[in-house]
Amino acid sequence: MPGKKALERKEGEVKNLSEKFDGAKGVVILEYRGITVDEVTGLRNDLRKENVYYKVAKNSLAKLAIKGTDYEGLAEYLEGPTAIVISHDDCTAPARIVSKVAEEVEALKLKAAWAEGSIYDAEGVKKLAKIPSKEVLIAQILGGFNSPIASLAYTLKAIADKKEAEANA
Repeated sequence: MPGKKALERKEGEVKNLSEKFDGAKGVVILEYRGITVDEVTGLRNDLRKENVYYKVAKNSLAKLAIKGTDYEGLAEYLEGPTAIVISHDDCTAPARIVSKVAEEVEALKLKAAWAEGSIYDAEGVKKLAKIPSKEVLIAQILGGFNSPIASLAYTLKAIADKKEAEANA
């Protein structure tokens, strides 16, 4: 039976994980067995740049942290050495960053993801990773709106220039 201090420490870890999951927009579960310290450091740096949280967690504590939440469906993927990647800003950022690193680091295995209420398996994580960030999507949409307006402006200018040239001739 664990001592009082060990129980308090574990309760604190569960509470900390619960707080990290609370309000998350994107979560990725991955297996890190066989990854080197340099590779983990590189992954953590990439994640930190996007304000994404990375935690190696005990599966039993992670299962307690997600019990009764929207993320509970991830519990079946919490087996073996597990790292949890969480973003509160961008639902695709964890999948995008981890998938990119997993292409270069064979030891890193994608298990599952949760994004905007849906759970994805390893193949789904790869598909999710291909979705651009929210900012990029907004820029693409605005660019799409801008293109026809710019074309209309160029056409009207060309007509006005042609009429002015005809009037001067």
